[in-house]
Amino acid sequence: AHAADQAIEKDENVHFEKAWADPESGTVYCLSEAPSADAVRRIHERAGHPAEEVHEVPFSV
Repeated sequence: AHAADQAIEKDENVHFEKAWADPESGTVYCLSEAPSADAVRRIHERAGHPAEEVHEVPFSV
């Protein structure tokens, strides 16, 4: 699934940095940089695994 996202991520100016999976629950978590949550949703949908939730996190250090 992560490779499918990475194959098309540039179409929406998204960069998937890392993915984690919890085998017990079947939940997958992705860390990405994108112009919007909608861009991330579109990539996941096109890759064949729509995201149930996308959370925008403001980044500052």
